[in-house]
Amino acid sequence: MYRVSDVMTKQVVYLPVETTLDEAARVMRESDIGDVVVTDGAALAGMLTDRDIVVRAVAERADPATTTIGSVITREVVMIEQHCTAGEAVALMRERNIRRVLVCDNERKLVGIISLGDLAMQLDERRDPFLTPPAGEVPLANTSAGRDATRRG
Repeated sequence: MYRVSDVMTKQVVYLPVETTLDEAARVMRESDIGDVVVTDGAALAGMLTDRDIVVRAVAERADPATTTIGSVITREVVMIEQHCTAGEAVALMRERNIRRVLVCDNERKLVGIISLGDLAMQLDERRDPFLTPPAGEVPLANTSAGRDATRRG
């Protein structure tokens, strides 16, 4: 059974709320990540995702050179303890309809981030049996029916 600490991304990138969108996007590109943790001084202010930039800034025609990330971040962050199971992380993401969860230790100190992508990579590496369709079924990849759809063979 995998724990959140086995699957999470341990290297967290932090940016202050005053950072401009264009600088945050550059950091995300250079670090090959889709999220950063945003701080206001020593306090956690929220999380910024690539989706936040698109939906809350680009779609609103905000100037990325002058708009700060503090104005578009998700302030309500969800946390899970690193010793929880990967299944518990999946259930939390499903329940809250989110793609990323901050990971903390038992003292609530931030130690990582777990994303759907992290979980998918772990399952793929394990070649988990539940990802294999039942005998006689062929997975339908990239269809409007969805990623988990199957076709009878």
